[in-house]
Amino acid sequence: MAISVMTKNSPSLDWARVDLTRVPHIVAPPPGPKSNEVHARTSKHMKGLSGQVKLFPVAFESGNGCVLRDVDGNDYIDFSSGIYVTTLGHCHPKISEAIAKYAGQLMNAHDFSTPIKMQLMEKMAEVLPANLTGYQLYDSGTTAVEAGLRVARAATGRHEFVSCFMDFHGKSGGAVSLGQIRGKAYGPTRMPGAHMVPRPDPYRPIWTKPDGTIDTDAYIRFYAQYLDQGTANQVAAFVLEPIQGWAGSVFPPDDFFPKLRKLCDERGILLLADEVLTSMGRTGKWTAMEHWSTRVDITTLGKGFGNGFPVTAMCVDDKIADAVESISASTSYGGNPMACAAALASIEVIQDENLLDYAAALGEFCMERLRGIKARHPIVGDVRGKGALMGVELVKDRATKEPFDAAGKFVYQHAFRNGLAWIPAGHILRMSPPIVMDFATAARGLEIIEEAIAAAEKSLT
Repeated sequence: MAISVMTKNSPSLDWARVDLTRVPHIVAPPPGPKSNEVHARTSKHMKGLSGQVKLFPVAFESGNGCVLRDVDGNDYIDFSSGIYVTTLGHCHPKISEAIAKYAGQLMNAHDFSTPIKMQLMEKMAEVLPANLTGYQLYDSGTTAVEAGLRVARAATGRHEFVSCFMDFHGKSGGAVSLGQIRGKAYGPTRMPGAHMVPRPDPYRPIWTKPDGTIDTDAYIRFYAQYLDQGTANQVAAFVLEPIQGWAGSVFPPDDFFPKLRKLCDERGILLLADEVLTSMGRTGKWTAMEHWSTRVDITTLGKGFGNGFPVTAMCVDDKIADAVESISASTSYGGNPMACAAALASIEVIQDENLLDYAAALGEFCMERLRGIKARHPIVGDVRGKGALMGVELVKDRATKEPFDAAGKFVYQHAFRNGLAWIPAGHILRMSPPIVMDFATAARGLEIIEEAIAAAEKSLT
C-alpha cells in the first residue's frame, strides 16, 4: 500500500542519528540469535516479565528519536515510547545533557531545596492548571498515587475511595485495590473502603439512550445511588484515569467528567485524576483532563514527565495543600537533582518545539488513517485516540463485539517481526508513539499494523 502523507513540519530531529527513511530495517528475523541469547541469560534470573516481553522477547541495545535498535542490528519504529515513557523520543540531547550534568554535580540531597528543584517547581506552576499549586516528587507512579490517597484522607477526614472497572493505578496495596489487577499476592480482598463502579465506555456502554448513544446521566445516577447505598458515606475521593491505558486506551464521552465533577462537589468528595500515563503532552495537552475543562483536586504525573528518567509527581489544589504536610510526603529518591533536571528539560523541550500542538496534529493524522483501516477490515470494531495515544479494538463480529484475543496476539507479533515495537493488550492494540514522530514514519507504522491485520483476517477468519 502506498503511503500518502500530508505536508507537515515535524519537530527538529537533527539530533537523531538514524535515517528515518530506512526504518524499519530488519537484518535478522526477530527475535534474532543475539536477542534470544540475551533474553535467555537475563530471564534465568529476572522474573515477572511483562506480557509484551513474553510475546516477543527481543533484546534492545539503543534508541534514538523514534527508533529502537536490538542487539542483532534490527531497527524498529517505536510505537510504544517504552510503554508511554519516552514521550519526546529516545535520548533527546537536551534531556540527556541535563541528567548527565547533575550525575556529575549532585545526585541526591534528600528533600532539601536545590536550584534545579526550585526551577522545576516554578515551571510546573507555569504549565499546570492554575489551581494545582502544591507538589511533591516521587520515583514511581504507584508511589505518587499512594501519596494522593493519603492526602485525600488527610484533607477530608474520610477513608473510602471509589474507582472504575478496568482502572489501573499501580501495584502496591492501596493502588492495586483501586484497579483491575487481582491475584493471590494482593490478598483475598481489596483494602477496606475500596469501591469500584462501571465507567462509561462509548464502544461498550451499559446504559444507553433510546437512540442507542451512551447515557452518561444514567452512570451518574448510579454513582449517586451507590454512594448512598454501597458506601459508609465516608468517601474521600473518586479516583480515575482520564483515559484508561491498561484497559486499552478507553476514552470517556465528552460530557462525563463535568457531570462527575458536579456530583463530587455536591457530596464533598475530592476528584483525583491519575495522569501518570496521560500527562505532559501525550494527548496534546499538559494534562488530559484539560480536554474536558474539568478541575481536579489531586493529579499524579509520571511516565513522560522525565522522558524515561524515573520521576513522578503528586499535585494538589491550593485549598488542600496543607494536608500534604501531614502525610510524611518525602521519599529517598523523589526530587533528586537528576530527576528535577530531566523533568524540567522535558517541559522546556515541549514548550520550545511547540509539541502540544504537534501532538494534537499527529493524533488527527493517525486517527484519519485508523478510521480508514477500520473501514477496510471487518475485524476492527473500534478505533480511538487523542494526540499520540491510540487504540484499536479487534472483534470476531462487529454486531456482537466479541473480543478477538487470538487476532490481538497475532497482529502484535506479526507487526513486531516487521519492525514495529509496540504494546499488546489482549484484543486491543495500544499505540503511544513519541510525540516527536514525523508523519511519514507514523504512516509507515500504521501501514505495518494494517498489513498485520490483513494477515490475521486471512489466517484466523
